[in-house]
Amino acid sequence: MAEGMRFELLGRLRALYGGTEVPLGPPKQRAVLAVLLLQDGRPMSYEALVAAVWGEEPPGQVRNLVQKYVSGLRRAFDGAGVGAGAGTGVDAGDGTGVGVWPELVWTGSGYRLTGAAADDLRERRALLREALAARNGGDLRGAGELAERAEALWRGEFAEGLAGPYLAAERRRFAEKRLMVLEARLEADLELGRYHECVHQLVHQVAAHPLRERFVYLLMLALYRSGRSSDALLAYAEARSRIAEAMGADPGPALRALHQRVLRQDPALLPGSAPAA
Repeated sequence: MAEGMRFELLGRLRALYGGTEVPLGPPKQRAVLAVLLLQDGRPMSYEALVAAVWGEEPPGQVRNLVQKYVSGLRRAFDGAGVGAGAGTGVDAGDGTGVGVWPELVWTGSGYRLTGAAADDLRERRALLREALAARNGGDLRGAGELAERAEALWRGEFAEGLAGPYLAAERRRFAEKRLMVLEARLEADLELGRYHECVHQLVHQVAAHPLRERFVYLLMLALYRSGRSSDALLAYAEARSRIAEAMGADPGPALRALHQRVLRQDPALLPGSAPAA
């Protein structure tokens, strides 16, 4: 059975066939492909594609450019598929459609890319679903391992190096999602008693994201559970100063509440107690 082409977006856009990277052409052509991959087989109108790749002020010859890049992608798929059953509709047999050879067509309502998917993105989503199920089932260690496997799929920023408003927005969205997954992983590590390891990671994350209160919250908790309550209070004071300077506001209610609990040495924050809110 013919092998399909693998596409990856968790980093620089790549197309792989038989372990070999397939040339995808110039950056704008690659951006067109990345945008179409994210449609999951749904047609995308010409106008929407132009807006996604070029924004509100496309060049005057943009229609010719779209046709040129679509033709270039078709040639790239055909070139990779020589002798591989390209265009035969060979399926992987697993119901995912991943094994179907890529085909880029005009449907009358828009451009549609079929037989192709952002495979690493699908794998990441599946791993995170499994991690959530494991966590909900009380298997924190298993959930952490699954989340680490999902994180290992990243090779850089989402669709790294490709410009355009659509991909820029997706890049920001996935950066936020990645941070939320990291927060959940570190929270699980705290529940497993890995306080000292968490302190090191959280100090780094607070330095990288100084206004992100959840990282400060987890750092305070890790320090407190490591027997470093004075350092936890210092972490709060530094965060409060940063937030006041940058936003003219106090920390949020969760961080303020944790600060008060650390001040009164709340025994419920210690290991073996119910997890902190």
